[in-house]
Amino acid sequence: MNLRRTFKKGGTIFHQGNPSDCAFIISSGSVEIVENTREGEKIIGRLTENDIFGEMGLIDGQPRSATARALEDSVMYIMTRNNFDNLAKENPEALLPILKILTGRLRETMKYLKLGIRPSTNIKTEPTNRKLTTY
Repeated sequence: MNLRRTFKKGGTIFHQGNPSDCAFIISSGSVEIVENTREGEKIIGRLTENDIFGEMGLIDGQPRSATARALEDSVMYIMTRNNFDNLAKENPEALLPILKILTGRLRETMKYLKLGIRPSTNIKTEPTNRKLTTY
């Protein structure tokens, strides 16, 4: 995973609806995840150093479910689909951190569904094991 890319503050990393061909790991900086809704843009997350995002598309191949923007000058490592597939074949244990992140996000979503509310940045919760470096 040698690919590295820099994004300026306010720069769009990807748009909702774009093809999902890679995931991003934040080396430095921060990112805002925004969903376009009928009511307008809704911030659904803010991520910082060592967080991963865009990973769902590596698994299901579906278009991006939200837009990602740099909140400050940021550096990202990029995991391509080819990197992901090679890891899955050669060292599947290396994918456990990504699977734990996805599981934590799924649990958080299920918690909101049980409460009958939609996740919002106004509700402060910390997903279990959301940082890539905690594994």
